[in-house]
Formats: sequence, C-alpha cells, structure tokens
Amino acid sequence: MKKITPSFWLQRQIPWGLSFTLASLLVSCSYSDIPIGPTSLNSRYTEQQPALSGNGRFLAFVSNRNGSHLVLLYDLEQQQFIATPGLNRPETIAESPSLSYTGRYIAYITSDQGRPVVALYDRATQQSQILTPIYPAWVRNPNISPNGRYVVFETASRGQWDIEVLDRGPNIELDIPNGAAVGESP
Repeated sequence: MKKITPSFWLQRQIPWGLSFTLASLLVSCSYSDIPIGPTSLNSRYTEQQPALSGNGRFLAFVSNRNGSHLVLLYDLEQQQFIATPGLNRPETIAESPSLSYTGRYIAYITSDQGRPVVALYDRATQQSQILTPIYPAWVRNPNISPNGRYVVFETASRGQWDIEVLDRGPNIELDIPNGAAVGESP
C-alpha cells in the first residue's frame, strides 16, 4: 500500500486546480457576454479598422452588417450609432476611416469608377466629397489631422508607397472643441 504524503497530494491536485481555474477564466471571458445586436457596438458580422476621435467620444469602423463594407459611427458616451446620411454610397466599398478631434470630419477610402480615392465626410453638412478625384495613382490609409485641415495618405505614384500631405486650406471650418481659440490645436 502506497502512503499518501502531502507532496503526493499536491502533485495530483495542482494540475486539476489550474485546469479548473483556466476553464473558469475562459468561460467568464466568452464572447456571449458581449452585447450583440443591431444597436450595439458588436454584431455577428465583421467589424474592423477602428478609429477613435481625438476627444475619445466617437468610434468609426468598417462593418459588413448590411452586406457591404460601410463606415459606421458610434457614440461611446451615448452608446448608440450616429446617423451619417451621405457617407456610404450604394454599391461602393468604404475603408480605413479616420476621425478629426470631435468626429466632425471623417476621412476614408472609397471607390470612384473602380479606383480607390480619399474622401472626406462632414457631419455638419452631411456631405461627402472626394479629395483625390483625378489622382493618377493608387491611394490607401488616409488619416485626418485633429483640426480637420490636413489629410495624409499613402500613394503609389512613384512605383512605391510614399506619403502625401493634402492641405485643405486656411479657409475651411476647423474641428476645434467648443470654447477653444481658433489658433489652438486640439
């Protein structure tokens, strides 16, 4: 008959205890705890390419909830989606969103006549405009400055990926926090 010592008991019980603890952690972190639905941040569809506004309130991301790549805007404070009429055009793909400081401006990639272009959506006017309509090369990964004046993106105009800086000009309406002086940068 084998004598059961404390060390023998520990050798047998520790693996079971660790396995139980690990299983408990996995169950507690399961995806079923994440709210899923048409009005929640997550859905059963692919959500990707997240971008956060400078003030941390808005989240833009690409989703295929409606059967195509759409840029969606979510208010993290109110925990609801923000309507963006004019942002997503029918039968086009939208990708790589970037937000200005308060989320007024959204720079993103869309398609125009089969080629990717950099577009800019203004939530105040609810209009989208193409910033690179006759650009001779492929573009990708736009990023807008916090105040909305500058948009940077990658371009393959020289046969390699380079960076372009597009200045929207001094006369645009800047995206600045309420009460900030015009010369201040958020």
